[in-house]
Amino acid sequence: MGRAQKYVLLGDATYPLQDWILKPYQEDENLTQRQLQFNYRLKRAHSVIENAFLRLKARWQILLKCDDCSLELLPTLVLACCILHNVCEAHDNPFNEEWLEGTEPTELPKPCQPAPAAMEDNRAEQVRELMCQYFESCGEG
Repeated sequence: MGRAQKYVLLGDATYPLQDWILKPYQEDENLTQRQLQFNYRLKRAHSVIENAFLRLKARWQILLKCDDCSLELLPTLVLACCILHNVCEAHDNPFNEEWLEGTEPTELPKPCQPAPAAMEDNRAEQVRELMCQYFESCGEG
């Protein structure tokens, strides 16, 4: 993109735009084609992440009932599951689709209203615009 970027998290419209949180443009009739494409790609990336977490929870169902373990152990438990999951995925260890039956995708509670504009970082719009330009230069996909 012609400029070094740090990592960013993907958020939805309820999160404030920050230089480390990418969120979609607000959906309205004034969006440009480039902004619509950005929103589309952000949504696609978000679905990949949701699928990865769904597979992680299905493979390691102990993550579905972490309330059984102490708070001190919880980060280690989650990290161990992530590492083991990535090892299984990297070595094409078969994923049993039946595991998904026990893992209903649950929505974590999140704000109902968008974050106030005062919480947004003006520099973050530059990051989003750079991503927008990058997606446009990559073509469809």
